[in-house]
Amino acid sequence: MPVIETRNLSYTYSPGTPFHKDAITDITFAAQKGDFIGIIGHTGSGKSTLVQHLNGLLRPTSGQVLVSGVDIWQQPKKIRSVRFKVGLVFQYPEHQLFEETAYKDIAFGPKNMGLNNDDEIDKRVRLAAQFVGLREELLQKSPFELSGGEKRRVAIAGVMAMQPDVLILDEPTAGLDPRGRDMILQQILDYQKQNQTTVLLVSHNMEDIARSAKKVLVMNHGRIVMLDETAEVFSRAHELESIGLDVPAVTRIFMSLRKKGFNVGPNAYTVKQAYDRLLPLLKKGGSANA
Repeated sequence: MPVIETRNLSYTYSPGTPFHKDAITDITFAAQKGDFIGIIGHTGSGKSTLVQHLNGLLRPTSGQVLVSGVDIWQQPKKIRSVRFKVGLVFQYPEHQLFEETAYKDIAFGPKNMGLNNDDEIDKRVRLAAQFVGLREELLQKSPFELSGGEKRRVAIAGVMAMQPDVLILDEPTAGLDPRGRDMILQQILDYQKQNQTTVLLVSHNMEDIARSAKKVLVMNHGRIVMLDETAEVFSRAHELESIGLDVPAVTRIFMSLRKKGFNVGPNAYTVKQAYDRLLPLLKKGGSANA
């Protein structure tokens, strides 16, 4: 049974008014336990609207969202409990920090779930802080004294501390420098692997998606246009470019080499893949002409 799925999910903003807008239309997909799915699409394609449905922040105009086989709107009064099973980290989540210390901010989620065991809360806070690489001495500092990257870690740890079945991250590396971006992404990968949490990652950064996601969901004008293994999606580079999306820089290089007559094999979409495919050719003398 899928951990989370949608069935014919549609949402319209301001129906029946001059501002009527069909944001997403007939979205059907499923994620299994341990899946890591990247969600990509141009600005306005419906990515954020989709993920806000997955933990009940928006209610569908039509269709369903199911968590472990149960329609999350079956009992509307209990929708709050869904947000403990499906954790959502918004873009620039550090803007939502509000507690006196980083520790208290991370602890807020577990307490809000109803946990009243101080030892269990402390364990969750410290484990989540460890996953995001937040040093222990920073936990007692005001989150507003921390750097931008450290604030981001506190916000992500606050969702991780609830130990959700599904973790959704909307542009978690936006605005960070390359080193900070790489660190956050690696920490998310480590967390997902250790806990077998289902992760949905929304990003404009194709390198982030290529490096982390096992599957990619591509949206265009509020609809799913591709949903497949990462390698298969990025092999359709021309289709992605036709809907205004980029492909990883490594993929562009491989496409360019092939156009120039070099037999470099299938497209690569990560630096490691490129290294593995080009190294044998370089050892043979580097020409590799077709």
